[in-house]
Amino acid sequence: MRLNGLAIRHFRNLGSQDLELPSEGVALIGDNAQGKSNFLEAIYYLETFRSFRGARDEQLVAFHEGVFRVAGTLQERDTGRSMEVAAAFEKKGKRKKVSVDGAEPDRMGDVLGRLAAVIFSPADVELVSGGPRERRRFLDIVLSLSEPGYLTALQDYRKILVRRNASLKDGQPSSVVVAWDSGLVGSGARVMRARRDWIEQRCGAFRDYYQEVSGGIGAQMRYRPSVTLADAVCKEDIALAFRDILAASGERERRMGTTVVGPHRDDLLLRLEDDADGLDLRAYGSGGQRRTAALALRLVEARTIRETRERAPLILLDDVFAELDGGRGERVLALMEKEEMGQVVLTSPKESDVKIRKDSLPRWRIEAGRITA
Repeated sequence: MRLNGLAIRHFRNLGSQDLELPSEGVALIGDNAQGKSNFLEAIYYLETFRSFRGARDEQLVAFHEGVFRVAGTLQERDTGRSMEVAAAFEKKGKRKKVSVDGAEPDRMGDVLGRLAAVIFSPADVELVSGGPRERRRFLDIVLSLSEPGYLTALQDYRKILVRRNASLKDGQPSSVVVAWDSGLVGSGARVMRARRDWIEQRCGAFRDYYQEVSGGIGAQMRYRPSVTLADAVCKEDIALAFRDILAASGERERRMGTTVVGPHRDDLLLRLEDDADGLDLRAYGSGGQRRTAALALRLVEARTIRETRERAPLILLDDVFAELDGGRGERVLALMEKEEMGQVVLTSPKESDVKIRKDSLPRWRIEAGRITA
């Protein structure tokens, strides 16, 4: 499957453009603030139907316009069959419409991940430097796109959590608060098990990627749930542990007016393998070490796509080599060239900075949002 065409209408500063993408991908060259990242954002929007930069949908609509629309034509390499994945947002009514070949899905989750894309961005360092929310969001996106049932469980958990927290905030009796516990525990246990299993299965790949990029020591990726899961093997064990700690936290919850344990308090720990305890990369890692860890996470995400969807991922690179020192940059380049990848769409301010697939990628130019081949 490859991205064959892209139709853009009033997304950021990109205006109205219909583009046909080469099968190998493309390098988009342009000065800063011309719209290079907007182009990648438009493509990746068709993967998750949200901005990878954290922008609200209304912020994606061009100035003086009321609606944006992005449509991508995907074509299977073997059969030649194609499909159109499209998304539009109307600012006035705050209405989003998603469709596949013109038909709207019953659930958004049914059309997530059709591009099988991974975005690499300098902002990824926040996955390591930022708070737990950034890392939970990373886990939620990866698992929503690769683990059947995860998105539904996560959505159920969030809905119940909002209502339970409202009961606590309003000072409702304990009988009202605990009425939400069964649903919270059931959906929360599914979320925690999926997160734990994914991290345990991928921690070796994360260590190897980090070591290969750094040219030295490896790094660890570990799950830190707010519920102790030491003896929990199956989903039922996790649910029991979650229920027990909820019951034990009742007084603290009433005092704070919020649910204090659960998947919404989880974290993903990233540590260097430099000593027995490991050095916390968020607190003590250098800029280069944090960027290396972020790259390793994205490479693990790409491997997850290959293994769960049996497809080479579409790689989107937003000038990522600019933030790396020479040694790390060369090792990342070698690693990416070795990995199985599909199309590559990258951005760069200068043609000489195009490093990956530099001899095969066609060059496009962008100026004030207008793209020319």
